[in-house]
Amino acid sequence: KTDYKNPIDLCNSLNPLVLPEYALQGFIALSYLYYMQYLGIVIMLPLTAYHAYRYLRRPRMSVLGVYDPTAVMNGDEMDRNKKEGFIKLALYLINFFAGLLWMILAVSS
Repeated sequence: KTDYKNPIDLCNSLNPLVLPEYALQGFIALSYLYYMQYLGIVIMLPLTAYHAYRYLRRPRMSVLGVYDPTAVMNGDEMDRNKKEGFIKLALYLINFFAGLLWMILAVSS
C-alpha cells in the first residue's frame, strides 16, 4: 500500500517490469524442461500457467502490463496483488534453494 504515488504513476512504474519477469520465469521453466529437472518443472509449471492466464486476462490498455490504473488502488485488488507477490516470492525462493542444492550435488559427485 502506498500513499506516495498516484495510481497512474504506480502502474507506469510496475507495468514495464511485468514482461521481463514473465520472460525470465518462462526461460527458467523451459530450461528445467530441457534438462529434465522434474522438481523444478513441478515448482515452476503452475506459476508459468498462472502468468499466461493472468496476461491473457489482463485489462485492455494502451501499454503492455497487467496493472490497470483504474483498479490498482481498490482494496480487494491490493490485497490480491500482495498475496500474489508473497506466493511468487515463496516459489522463487524454493526455486533458488533447489537450484543451489542441485548445483552442490553436481559439484560433489
